[in-house]
Amino acid sequence: MAEMQEVNFAPDYSVPPGEILEEYLESASMTQAELAQRTGLAAKTVNQIIQGKASLTQDTALRLESVLGRPAHFWNQLEAEHQEYLARARATEREREQLEWLKRFPINKMQELGWISTQKDRRAQLHALLQFFGVHSSCQWAKVWEHHQVAYRQSQRFKAEAEAVSAWLRRGELQGHARDCTDYDATAFRNLLKDLRGLTRESPEVFQAQIQERCASAGVAVEFVPSLPGTRVSGATRWLTPTKALIQLSLRYRSDDQLWFSFFHEAGHVLLHGKRAVFIEGGNGLDEHKEDEANRFAADILIPPREWQSFVASGQPTLAQVRDFAEQLGVAPGIVVGRLQHESIVGWEWGNGLKQRFQWDHE
Repeated sequence: MAEMQEVNFAPDYSVPPGEILEEYLESASMTQAELAQRTGLAAKTVNQIIQGKASLTQDTALRLESVLGRPAHFWNQLEAEHQEYLARARATEREREQLEWLKRFPINKMQELGWISTQKDRRAQLHALLQFFGVHSSCQWAKVWEHHQVAYRQSQRFKAEAEAVSAWLRRGELQGHARDCTDYDATAFRNLLKDLRGLTRESPEVFQAQIQERCASAGVAVEFVPSLPGTRVSGATRWLTPTKALIQLSLRYRSDDQLWFSFFHEAGHVLLHGKRAVFIEGGNGLDEHKEDEANRFAADILIPPREWQSFVASGQPTLAQVRDFAEQLGVAPGIVVGRLQHESIVGWEWGNGLKQRFQWDHE
């Protein structure tokens, strides 16, 4: 005889116990009020069970067994099957909603960068994305990442991109947590920033490792994270723990003057502003006063005010003068060009040949 194979049966419908109970009452010519009187249940409770607004408890099942003659396990089984059906329906709806939520992320790019495992099945992609964020569902994602999206709620232009921004921030967070750092020391961090200016003259192969190592010695994790489509973020600053700050940089802007200004700008936030604040450069809704403070901090660290005023006192310099001035300061000439352009002393096309251009390894 052929061996019987087990078949999993998951019906797409369920009959609420209340409907069966109502049929029994009709066949017994018994009203709800009479059933309530015979069982000792409140009339309202009987009505709610029949309407499907209340569950049929085990105690109620025992009472129905005495009055209607069907064993308690019959009623308990009806209730259990109905609750399982409702739970599956809710799970299916949640999955449908989460698969729609999945579409709002640049999954292909995240897979390409190795941030999540490469999967073709959408449910597997959803699972990988939730693991990446360390949350159970899209609802938990919203609660965890809500405060990081404040800067983007002010603009319709950024509204649909909050998911990509959160993924970029999460990647930086994971890298930052993995980096060994000493406890934060504000004095040590401020002092080393002046020395880091010299790294602006180096290639990424040299400066990236050095800036990360030296900042880690002062309690600041510096992470370079490629931007995702739609993020439009150049940098971010936040505190991972009370003793560990995170500076996260993208290569949204690919020239050395912009990258280094972004770094020192974020360093200004670390030194000047509170540990509870989150700064995401590139969106709306930022504190203009604190942004101005961070901008001034970065400008003055890269090129001290007295030296700058002396350099521009005679008007537009020559390219040779820019090179000499940068050499005296110990910074890359592209940084001087960028400052001249920003202050409209020269045009935006002037001197760009002195800037270094960067590119991510994966590109």
